Amino acid sequence: MKDFITNHMTAVLVYLAIVNLIAFIAYGIDKSRAKRKRWRIPEITLIMFAAIGGSIGALIGMFFWHHKTKKLKFLFAVPALLILWIVAAVCIFVF
Repeated sequence: MKDFITNHMTAVLVYLAIVNLIAFIAYGIDKSRAKRKRWRIPEITLIMFAAIGGSIGALIGMFFWHHKTKKLKFLFAVPALLILWIVAAVCIFVF
């Protein structure tokens, strides 16, 4: 049972690392495209990256790239999704 939990926890951590990296990069790409007045990544896509587990990468990307930091939708949604992921992790792995 211990190996089963360890293997699944490793898989979850790898998944979260990849999703957060993709979210961070997506915010950077969208910022670059915004500066050049090019086609943009839809806002719902950027928020969905946070919803599927990339909230840390999205939050870091927002402030690193200075992107979407004035939009209330992002200022509330991304941290709220991060809190939900933390609560879910605590409920799953601690209790």
